[in-house]
Amino acid sequence: MHVLVSLVALLASAYNVLAGSMPSKIYGVNIGGWLVLEPWMLPAEWEEMGGQICDDCSDCIMSEWAYTKAYPYKANTEFANHWSTWFTQDDVNELVADGINTARMQLGFWIVEPLVDRATEFYPEGGIVYLQQGVKMLKDAGIQVILDHHALPGVQTGDQSFTGNCTENVQFYTDYNYQRALVWTAVMTSLSHLDPNFDSVFAIEAVNEPIMDADETPDYGTFQYEFVDTVRAVELTLGIPVPGLSLDVQVSTTNFTEALGQVANASTIFNPNVRAALATAAPILVELSVQLSVPALLNTDLASGLPSRTTLLTTFMDVNWQYNDPPNPANAAIGPQGYDNHLYYSYGGVAAANPTAYMESICNLDRVQADAAVGDSPLWFGEWGLPTQFNATDEFLYMWADAQKLAYSKGAGWIFWNFKVEQSELAGNLSRQWSYIEGVKLGFLTQDPSQYHNASVCAPYVSSS
Repeated sequence: MHVLVSLVALLASAYNVLAGSMPSKIYGVNIGGWLVLEPWMLPAEWEEMGGQICDDCSDCIMSEWAYTKAYPYKANTEFANHWSTWFTQDDVNELVADGINTARMQLGFWIVEPLVDRATEFYPEGGIVYLQQGVKMLKDAGIQVILDHHALPGVQTGDQSFTGNCTENVQFYTDYNYQRALVWTAVMTSLSHLDPNFDSVFAIEAVNEPIMDADETPDYGTFQYEFVDTVRAVELTLGIPVPGLSLDVQVSTTNFTEALGQVANASTIFNPNVRAALATAAPILVELSVQLSVPALLNTDLASGLPSRTTLLTTFMDVNWQYNDPPNPANAAIGPQGYDNHLYYSYGGVAAANPTAYMESICNLDRVQADAAVGDSPLWFGEWGLPTQFNATDEFLYMWADAQKLAYSKGAGWIFWNFKVEQSELAGNLSRQWSYIEGVKLGFLTQDPSQYHNASVCAPYVSSS
């Protein structure tokens, strides 16, 4: 339970720019395969780098961990080349032309390099500079950003290349790795508010796709509370108003990293894990102030004028992502919060593998209502796509795109996976159903994402019950 204390007058940072804001309706894409590289989306480039493609990603060099361990002396150079070419200004221009207003940015914990144990963990270095460049391109284009903690320390889900380390040895749900995730959160919250390049960031997502069986994620509910507290502790230190919560420490410095230390040492409204995360983040931010040329991380006027920034949306996968009596992230909310759900029909378990079953399922989807009933609102669908379990005709894909957009727009909106995939002989026909940019070119997805080829596409499939 969060303790409420009397208001302490800690006022604004020196920035006069507004924070990112959530669009009234999200029309988004994921920037996948970039700062968390998933080889299946760019197989020819990956093999050219020296990686491998296999059916089981744990059996070959098919993750950032496996690659960096196999090629320690060239990994940084190869990844720098990938980061500079996979997501570019040309891609951003395409997204603007296609009406996209939101980008969900996939990040691994290792982008905050001091969190990595280099003796036992293997990840490339240097990605945070490219992150800064990427969010600046999006900001300049007017595209809002969600920072998605896509690959967690210790791995949050087994045997998936999107975690950065394809392994069955899932260790995220431990005190040690929860704590590292809180430090990551403190760093990203600080950058979002103090680096002008991050000005379009409006949300930080705590954990992408945790294990669905809640029995296998011990103390995940506690982590949800501590994630929210960490974001809000950073914001209160900056003098950003947080609804229902006030700081109980008088900050006596204009050095933000020193202020974090003061809050970590003296505050009584946050538990030891949150305070330790602030203390650990402070020296990391000192290093980043130089590496990223962000002097505000060191010198920010914490007591002059009214706050000019607003609280970020803390974001979680919705409660219905898990089963077996999962913790409800709505219970952890302090201030604005968003909820994410992912829905892929192509992996099975949703509908029978035929066009009619797909349409009947999507046209009667009730996830927005079910989540709202337990407080998980606003809900957006942060991953979806056009892939199917059967050989989809072009005619069906026009319908399939419209029907999914209609279903997901009942909530806060949608974010397509992915903004692009590789077009190569090795990738084959992958881009037809997985690439948003290609989907627009082929006509399955409308140039204006708010429009439909047939807004009544679901009429024949809607159940009367």
